[in-house]
Order: sequence, then C-alpha cells, then structure tokens
Amino acid sequence: MRNFDFAPLYRATVGFDQIADLMDRVLTNDTSAQNYPPYNIEKTAEDAWRISIAVAGFTEDDLSVEVRENSVLISGARPEEKEDKVFLHRGIAQRAFERRFHLADHVRVTGAVHENGMLHVDLAREVPEALKPRLIQITTNARGSVIENKAVN
Repeated sequence: MRNFDFAPLYRATVGFDQIADLMDRVLTNDTSAQNYPPYNIEKTAEDAWRISIAVAGFTEDDLSVEVRENSVLISGARPEEKEDKVFLHRGIAQRAFERRFHLADHVRVTGAVHENGMLHVDLAREVPEALKPRLIQITTNARGSVIENKAVN
C-alpha cells in the first residue's frame, strides 16, 4: 500500500488538518474487516441523510447509537444464549458489531428508529446563522463625506 507524507500540507496551511486526517483514515482502513452488518447511506433532502443498517435479530435494547466528537458510533451486542439449539444451517449472523461514521462539520444526529430488522439513523446539517452568507448593503454618499458604520443585520 502507498504511504503519503502530509508534512508539506501541515507546513503550508492552517486549519486543513481535517483533510489530511481524513485522507490518512481512508488510506489506513481495512475494508475487509468492515462488511458486517450491511448498511445504506441515502440522501433524504438537500441537507439531510439517513444511515440504514440491517440488524436482523437485534432488539432496541441490544443496539446503541452514540455521538462522539464528529462521529456517530453504532453498536450492537446480543446477550449470551444457551447453546442448546442445534442448527442445520446458521446463515443469520447475530454477532456483536461496532460501526463508526465520521460526520462533517455541523452535521448532527436527529433521531434513530428501529423497525422491521432495520436501524435508521437520521442526520441533518444545521449551519449556524453566523456562518451563513449575508448580503451587505452598498450605499453611496453624494457629499463625499465619511459614511458612519452601521450594523447591517
């Protein structure tokens, strides 16, 4: 696998640490170990998404959705069952799992629903008012004097 040196990026920029960290995280992930449980990510609106995870056999009490820093951690663990059952074929995996999804800035978890063997986690981007674009009114002064500073909003 290729190794990239992000030192020049750190020396020449300020505040772009997240991009380098994201690239490092993507390049070091072992994708073969992260295939259970299967999941979908769908865009439900302009600034909203839904993560749907197949959790057949898990109850609400077995599942956990936790928000930590800029990520959402979804985990599931079933209590130990007695092994008195005899399976001829065991194709439904009910092993413990932990899935982490990294969130962009200002994206937060708005809710989670468990129905029909699926766990749906809803996300929404909520940009603070101070970071939204503002329109600044341009005025002219016919006398050529200094215009007083006034708050636009």
